Amino acid sequence: MILGIGTDLANIERIEGTLERFGDRFRNRVFTDREQARAERMPEPAAVYAKRWAAKEACSKALGTGLRMGIAWKDMSVRNLRTGQPVMEVTGWARERLDQMTPDGYGAVIHVTLTDDHPWAQAMVVIEALTPEEAELRPDLGPAARRTMS
Repeated sequence: MILGIGTDLANIERIEGTLERFGDRFRNRVFTDREQARAERMPEPAAVYAKRWAAKEACSKALGTGLRMGIAWKDMSVRNLRTGQPVMEVTGWARERLDQMTPDGYGAVIHVTLTDDHPWAQAMVVIEALTPEEAELRPDLGPAARRTMS
């Protein structure tokens, strides 16, 4: 069952300007150390940051809150599996909200997809609730998704 859907579009040039203007103050407020390390390794860090910005916005929308109710930017974090697949991890208030919206007997799986085509970066997040039995029948769910369900 689908619990929430969110999407967001971010302008890479706007994020680049914000990075130039505010530097580490912006990076440290919005992005985890892992997200920063990945972005800074890439040839176009602003595009990586913009995709993660869009993913956090999309996740907050899928959670049904936007960036309200105490959910902080760093409560939502995007990392990549070895295959390159992005994975959304939630902690803090975002995790509490996810737990509140997940029916008893179900686990939540957060699906995220990212794309960019300069000057735009886009993310879509779908939050799905599965029973443990349903999760076992889904070979597409990797270990990261199963951890989200715990």
